[in-house]
Amino acid sequence: MDVAIFDTYVKRREGGYMHFDIIVSADTNYENVLTFGNAYLKSKSIEKQSVSSRDCRFCHVQEVIPIWEQNIRQHGYHIYELEGCR
Repeated sequence: MDVAIFDTYVKRREGGYMHFDIIVSADTNYENVLTFGNAYLKSKSIEKQSVSSRDCRFCHVQEVIPIWEQNIRQHGYHIYELEGCR
């Protein structure tokens, strides 16, 4: 399975940024990618902010890693946390 990686930065209200990748099946609609990003923010109790096209950009396509594939099959996406996500 090939996956698309979307590099995402969301400015935090208290300062700084959350930097994470949204990883989806390569054929996923971009609107769904944004929806998945917003679901992730909600899961982190950051509901007053949202992921927009300014925040989320396509980066590259690569072969899936098994843990990513499991999450993509279950939820439609996988989030790879990079900075400021905890």
